[in-house]
Amino acid sequence: MRNAAEINQSIVDGFSEKMLGTLNSALLSLSLSIGYRTGLLETMARLSDATSSEISDAAGLHERYVREWLGAMVTGGVVTYAATSKTYHLPPEHALVLTSAAGLNNMARFAQLVPQLGAVAPAVENSFKNGGGVPYSAYPEFMQLWAEVNGERLDTTLIQSVVPLMPDVLHALNRGIDVLDVGCGDGHVLRLMARAFPASRFTGYDLVDDSIEAAREKAQRQGLDNVYFKNCNILQINEHEKYDLITAFDAVHDLAAPAEVLNSLSRALKETGTFLMVDLAASSNLEENMEHPLGPWLYTSSCMHCVTVSLEQGGEGLGAMWGEQKAMAMLEAAGFDQVSIKRIKDDPFNNYYIARRSV
Repeated sequence: MRNAAEINQSIVDGFSEKMLGTLNSALLSLSLSIGYRTGLLETMARLSDATSSEISDAAGLHERYVREWLGAMVTGGVVTYAATSKTYHLPPEHALVLTSAAGLNNMARFAQLVPQLGAVAPAVENSFKNGGGVPYSAYPEFMQLWAEVNGERLDTTLIQSVVPLMPDVLHALNRGIDVLDVGCGDGHVLRLMARAFPASRFTGYDLVDDSIEAAREKAQRQGLDNVYFKNCNILQINEHEKYDLITAFDAVHDLAAPAEVLNSLSRALKETGTFLMVDLAASSNLEENMEHPLGPWLYTSSCMHCVTVSLEQGGEGLGAMWGEQKAMAMLEAAGFDQVSIKRIKDDPFNNYYIARRSV
């Protein structure tokens, strides 16, 4: 560290101000999460100028808590306040960002990530000191949130935009083929495809018991008899040239042994089959992610979830920000020598890797 005479105090002051803003924003995120989970933001979007008592009554909540929460919203620039009438107002422009009117891009919904990851912070800190990691079972709400967000996105993109990226696969699905989804979660991807392509047969693998149970129940409720779910490790499945299409949505970077899994999937794919891997659009090189709009968010969530759940299984901790260059190299090493990267308009943050082997 440089001595005091070499320190540029204006840089110190500017960085201190930046950090103060960061802490303010982090704590404001906690209040936004409460506003989302209690329905306060939705309530305020329906009201005009209202007192804390009127807002708490409309939301069915205790006024004293609501009043203090409103203090955070006002000083954080989310809600306006009229001192003479002691009334609060959520501007409609803000409501379009923080309520159901924002649809998939509801920022208050994403604010839940702060308390959710904060809850596992002590366990992650312990892993910093002692190695190992934190298991998937420690993240029930985190996993549920992403399942909901990804499910809503896929509802409007999977059949309409993603599958058409592969015209030959689209035709084959209509004729009837065998499809595997790795890391299927509650089976949302496969249930969408099973409904859209009833002539095809769909299988989903996941390591989490609760996810597989939920997938089976949802498929049964929807009357889908062309989809099958199994709790298993893909590395323990000796399948050879069985599937015409294999998919992995936001899953490979969490795995304990991603390279081995990609090799296993390559073997399980028919000679003329297609592997669709969906993962974050980023560089493998930190210096090339400096302008990424979600850089701090993605590296932090990767450290506190993706890396640690992999290390907990004795894995390599690839992480969500493994990036395009690393992904391409690993696909090639697994035998996929024909890989194209596609993007879709309604999903600016993911790459769609379409991988095949030379015949």
